[in-house]
Amino acid sequence: MFPKARRFQRRFTFRDLFHRCLIPVIIGFLSSLVFAAFLTGYLLHTRSSFDKDNIGNNFIDKDLNWREYEALQSVGSIFSKEVLGVLNATTSNLDPLSLEYLRKKNSVESYVSSEGNEDQMVPGFGHGTWIGKRFQMLNDTTEMLSERSLREERRVKRSNELMNDDTIKKFEKAAIARSRSVDSAALGNYTIWKNEYRKGKTFEDMLHLMQEQIIMARVYSGLSKMTNNLVLHQELETLLMKLASEEELTGIDQQQRLLDTVRDMGQILARASEQLYGCKLMTNMLRAMLQTAEDELEYTQTYITFLTQLASKSLPDAIHCLTMRLNLEYYLLPLPMRNFPRKENLENTKLYHYAIFSDNVLATSVVVNSTVMNAKDSSSHVFHLVTDKLNFGAMSMWFLLNPPGEATIHVQRFEDFSWLNASYSPVMRQLESASMKKFYFKTERSESVESGSESLKYRYPKYMSMLNHLRFYIPKIFPKLEKILFLDDDVVVQKDLAPLWSINLKGKVNGAVETCGVTFHRLDTYLNFSDEHISENFDPKFCAWAYGMNIFDLKEWKKNNITETYHFWQDLNENRTLWKLGTLPPGLITFYKLTLALESKWHLLGLGYDKGIDARKIEKSGVIHFNGHMKPWTEMGIAKYQPYWTKYINFDHPYIFSCKLFE
Repeated sequence: MFPKARRFQRRFTFRDLFHRCLIPVIIGFLSSLVFAAFLTGYLLHTRSSFDKDNIGNNFIDKDLNWREYEALQSVGSIFSKEVLGVLNATTSNLDPLSLEYLRKKNSVESYVSSEGNEDQMVPGFGHGTWIGKRFQMLNDTTEMLSERSLREERRVKRSNELMNDDTIKKFEKAAIARSRSVDSAALGNYTIWKNEYRKGKTFEDMLHLMQEQIIMARVYSGLSKMTNNLVLHQELETLLMKLASEEELTGIDQQQRLLDTVRDMGQILARASEQLYGCKLMTNMLRAMLQTAEDELEYTQTYITFLTQLASKSLPDAIHCLTMRLNLEYYLLPLPMRNFPRKENLENTKLYHYAIFSDNVLATSVVVNSTVMNAKDSSSHVFHLVTDKLNFGAMSMWFLLNPPGEATIHVQRFEDFSWLNASYSPVMRQLESASMKKFYFKTERSESVESGSESLKYRYPKYMSMLNHLRFYIPKIFPKLEKILFLDDDVVVQKDLAPLWSINLKGKVNGAVETCGVTFHRLDTYLNFSDEHISENFDPKFCAWAYGMNIFDLKEWKKNNITETYHFWQDLNENRTLWKLGTLPPGLITFYKLTLALESKWHLLGLGYDKGIDARKIEKSGVIHFNGHMKPWTEMGIAKYQPYWTKYINFDHPYIFSCKLFE
């Protein structure tokens, strides 16, 4: 090989070695430097974030420590030196609530250290500006520092005022006055020393206080006997017996005796409270007294219910007197004089016919008189009155003596209806049954007020009268009439009722005012929907309506077999499982979906039990109904409603005057 060629070959070999070996080494070294620089930067960044977090936490801790320090500094401005001394002397140093413990734990040295390597608070600022060895100073704005400085000045000024000796004495005097006003006797209204009974109370207030004291005396008397404290028990019993045996006094003597009694009772009860105080015993005794009171109340309510029904369904002496006198006069009257005029109107379908079933002469006269007096033309009104044989003479004689204008009167007795017998009428058969009579007349008075199906409120004597059930036989009683208005004997008519006959019942049988408003009831109130006969045929939320003023379409009645429907359901209810007694539940069933709702202005209910009916509402109503126990002809009647009824009675009538009605 030539020398030049060999020299070129050696040069190529060295260059090739440089490219293959040295260049990768240099690149690797530079990459290491870059990675080291990146790692160093990351570590520095992480440490910086950690220091920032520590700065924030230290600032918060120092700020909280500063608040505790300020709170300790202000303790002296709240309590006087004497109070601090007493608190310090009576509180253990190891108690976390003691002043010594607070001083040790929250001393100033724990907040502002003398060491240079700890955080320090720059003085002269409200919250303080904190500086630390490892972080820079944090400053508030100028406005915030100025506002904080003003608050600090006000706080210092208020502290100086409170530390004033005159202020401290003033507070001490006020505290002493308040302590003297605190009752030292036992707590409760039964103590005479209670502030509210010291002065300015009336005689009735003191009497009420004594009644409360008597209740507490009975409680403590029982407790003292249970705990074998016989001395206190005897003392309380003696006082109670003394109160029970004292005669009533009048005037000043009565008031003085009451004050003395209340004072003596308060002192004894205060001692009893100290000797017998025990929550468990007191609770048990009060619970026993409550149970006894509830039993007595239940018995009283039962007895009141019995007497209320007896009073509301019994005729007053004056009405009984009137009935007897009228009966006597009627049967002394010659037969030709017992007939009513205008008999031709009894079946005239162009006139306005009314049906009233009653054994109360005076009540019936009010219904008839009020209707006629408010009618535009009395000659077009016909009244069909049905009563029993005991009151037939009195009812006839009254209207023979007192004819209501030009209106037509017809009086009948239901015993004359030959078709009305036990074989035809299920209700008549049931009323004559032994079980029904036992239900009415052999019930113990001691039973509860609400004892399921045997509730006393369903034992009205009127339910035993067939007069109450004649409303289901109207087409049978008046076969030639097409439309008739049924009225109860406890209503008063205030408007002309003639427009009711022109109302289109739209194929319905009954026109009545509904009572399913907010305060009234629906079908589930009257019927037993747990029985499948009821639940499968009726809607429990179907709207109920009221008896007392009902316009009946007798043609539709016959077409829908209303009386037969009534008989069907009455037979099913022979054991009173579908509904209780009365005529409204079977009426709701019989006329189900066959009743047209009339405007509420025609019939207003509740004057026999609701004392809160608005007078304007009464004046606007066509018929007002005294349904309930408080009938207007009894002493139980609501006084403010009675004038609506009595204004249709002629108190100058010789029979009414002689029987002393409402005297």
